[in-house]
Amino acid sequence: MRTPQVEPAAGLPARVTIYEVGARDGLQNEKSVVPVEVKAEFVRRLIAAGLGTVETTSFVNPTWVPQLADAAELLELLGDEGRRRNRPVLVPNERGLDRALASGVEAIAVFASATETFAQKNLNSTLDGQFDMFTPTVKRAKDAGLWVRGYVSMCFGDPWEGDVDIAQVVDVAVRLMKLGCDELSLGDTIGVATVGQVERLLAALQERGIDISRIAVHFHDTYGQALANTMAALRAGVTIVDSSAGGLGGCPYAKSATGNLATEDLVWALHGAGVETGVDLDALVETSVWMAQQLGRPSASGVVKALAGA
Repeated sequence: MRTPQVEPAAGLPARVTIYEVGARDGLQNEKSVVPVEVKAEFVRRLIAAGLGTVETTSFVNPTWVPQLADAAELLELLGDEGRRRNRPVLVPNERGLDRALASGVEAIAVFASATETFAQKNLNSTLDGQFDMFTPTVKRAKDAGLWVRGYVSMCFGDPWEGDVDIAQVVDVAVRLMKLGCDELSLGDTIGVATVGQVERLLAALQERGIDISRIAVHFHDTYGQALANTMAALRAGVTIVDSSAGGLGGCPYAKSATGNLATEDLVWALHGAGVETGVDLDALVETSVWMAQQLGRPSASGVVKALAGA
């Protein structure tokens, strides 16, 4: 396969950690349920391609997200490989944490909203009330020695409320981190962010005491801005990026949310800029082609289309 010509770009970190979300955030948005054996093989292939951090599944109520009802079975199939600290699982509350702990995981993620309406629709709570769920969940997880990530969704725009005030996002993020989260992921859930917004939000978070080394970015590509926004975040000091193999994903509670930034597109851009990722692009493309065959449709990734077609 063709590889990008390497021309080091100024202002970028020497290495970026890719937080792969395809197995969870990607597959949760599928209309049909993917067989658990296929999910397990997908995770194994992602790991073999050099993706060090892979979010495997979510212990949510199966009524809400039936696509991930097999979380415990998936972790059983993956064995020890699926329970490590770099294999987080999403939990919405203490009930989800109970199930995750029973499966022996070493890392979890909780999912907060930066807006009132999405908190109601996604969490059946309020902007303030969501912390009543997160506080005991994070405390118990930390007491059990787990690594904890905090997601904040709707950081740049909300389909019901429109523009989201940066100060409101920062307040939610700071409250979440004060609970004891180890890492913060900023979600552009409907893909409307622009470079200036990214820069201002990152600066505002640092002004409130959140170190840039603990911040990740999570962009959806609805308006084709995910890669541009990611590069802006990297130039601002971020070194952790969420992405999804093949561009899989969306959000079942926000219909205007399309796929995530494709991991292959990110890797092509970073490798071309001289940034290390540890990812074998050829193996990753082969994995996404294989997964697209399982789903019965072509990959959304531009790089996958170009390299697989070539």
